[in-house]
Amino acid sequence: MPDFRKWILALASVSLLAGVASAQVGGGGTTANPFTCTATNGAVTPTLRAEGYTELTGDIVLVCTGGANSPLGSVVPTANITVFLNTAVTSRLLGTNSVTGASEALLLVDEPGSGEGGYGPTVPQIVCGAPQSGAQNPQPAGVVNGCPQFVGNSNIVGGTGVAVASNPNTGVGGAFNPAALNPGANVFQGIVSGNQVQFFGIPVQPPVSSGAERVYRITNIRANANGVTAGGPTPGAVTASLSISSSTSIPITNSTLTVGFVQQGLSPSSALRNTSNTGGSGGAALAQCNSLATGFGVGIVQFIENFPTAFKTQYGPNPNNQNVPGVIYNSESGFIQRGVTGTVSATGFTYAAGQADYGTRLKATFSNVPTGVSVFVSTRDIVNSFIAPSGSPVAVLVVGENASSISGVPAVNQSATTGGTSAAGVPIAPVAVSNNGGTATWEILSTNPSALDTVSFGVYLSYTAAAANNTPAPGSIGVNLSFAPTPSGGQFSATSGAAASATLTIPRFSDSLNIARNLATISTCTTALLYPYVTNINGFDTGMVIANTNTDPFGTAAQVGTCTINFYSAPTATATFTTPSIVSGSVYANLASTMDSGFNGYAIAICNFQNAHGFAFISDVGARNLAMGYLALVFTTRNQSGENLNN
Repeated sequence: MPDFRKWILALASVSLLAGVASAQVGGGGTTANPFTCTATNGAVTPTLRAEGYTELTGDIVLVCTGGANSPLGSVVPTANITVFLNTAVTSRLLGTNSVTGASEALLLVDEPGSGEGGYGPTVPQIVCGAPQSGAQNPQPAGVVNGCPQFVGNSNIVGGTGVAVASNPNTGVGGAFNPAALNPGANVFQGIVSGNQVQFFGIPVQPPVSSGAERVYRITNIRANANGVTAGGPTPGAVTASLSISSSTSIPITNSTLTVGFVQQGLSPSSALRNTSNTGGSGGAALAQCNSLATGFGVGIVQFIENFPTAFKTQYGPNPNNQNVPGVIYNSESGFIQRGVTGTVSATGFTYAAGQADYGTRLKATFSNVPTGVSVFVSTRDIVNSFIAPSGSPVAVLVVGENASSISGVPAVNQSATTGGTSAAGVPIAPVAVSNNGGTATWEILSTNPSALDTVSFGVYLSYTAAAANNTPAPGSIGVNLSFAPTPSGGQFSATSGAAASATLTIPRFSDSLNIARNLATISTCTTALLYPYVTNINGFDTGMVIANTNTDPFGTAAQVGTCTINFYSAPTATATFTTPSIVSGSVYANLASTMDSGFNGYAIAICNFQNAHGFAFISDVGARNLAMGYLALVFTTRNQSGENLNN
């Protein structure tokens, strides 16, 4: 940060620049030192999310010194400053005065409004209304909102100093008016094209005096970090190269800077937790024949930052005062300049430079949801086992992944989607499921930029079992964790999302780094039967019977299915035999010799229906010498309770 206090001593004799924080320290003779600039990072270089299309890069600060004094009343010379990134510039396009590419990226002269000492920081932020020409003098034909500037007197800071003054007759052919003591424009809007942003007609009045500095801050440049390879131990980097074109040579020292390090924002440790929140989950095991009531928790989706500033709120602590140059806000919004705006005709929303549409959003995308299964999620973050913490929520459910709250109407609309409460008393809302898929999106409202945040939400399923109709269909329900919005949400493509836009919301993310987990597996209700001894050797044979007892006086759903009998007489099965379908209320019988000739060992039957029971009868031919019978033992499986030998 330059020492603006040095400028105060020189105000009485120095010619100043018309920039926002005009470090107006010129005047009092000439100097042999050339006007040169050094590019530096405005603050600590930020870490950018590799998933992000619209990541805010770090500010670029040009500190310029030297140069010759300009006489009172002379036209302030201008230059064009261009920033090139190694990826696409995605700052919001605001379309000021219908200028193609005019964006939220801004160049500030001499830190206006920063609170530093000196003349420049005390000048209000004054926007130049012609981003295509800036302070050029004369202005191009037809441009009426330009801001040509002259070296003039100003007494804004006690006493009479020398400052850049605006011509009250701004426009083509305007002349210097010594009575015009207005400071010149010091906020200039950048024009975005591809991977570059250009600032036209930037006043470059040298500060001249020994120790004085002219400061140009470039802010609100957003970048497609997804277009840069993310690093592992060594992160990827977004780099910026600067050039200055003017009628005279202006050298830049350190013209290439790293303005962002690129790492995955969502930690790969983000996971599906078990319902006790005590560890990871491979997915809840559910039975097709057992209905689930609304609010039945099946897992907890847990989003974890990969670095401490990956989760951001929409604004900093004071959104109405987010216009101080050089301050780190750790929010999705950057430096907000409400004098530079643009309105989206499709929505009627008016955006100020630097404004984001919402805070970081976290999305759970559900897939392969069977017909008849309803998905619910908690409407806020939870802790422990489906318990809502006391106090304000860290994140809340929103009505859509790209629903903007820029108009002042919150995108949060839980009352319209609330589905009741879970068994633990947590407010829950249904997920709209279409084509066997759906999404739930939450927005970050509070975060700690000094720590790795972890945010968890409950997921619940419900369905009415109709096993006889194969409902719900067996299979695995998946869930992917990601930021939002993404192209998979259908609001933009990967191509349009990765480019500067006047209509798409900010921030935007790619689908490239989703984290997939198995939420639940619905299995058919099976029964496993153990036949401890089966033989058909030495003149003996075993008759094996399986009964489908789903037809009963207890209202059990009727099921039909086959049984696969596995014969074991060694460490592996010697043979398998699949029965025809056994309808409810019927019995299937066969001989072991028919199913596996010459067998002596045990057998396990897996029946694709619940409430299967078995019987075996061993005898010699004709049951003349020896015969015995026993009931098959029902194994304990995840869908069926075991039984004792006396079943």
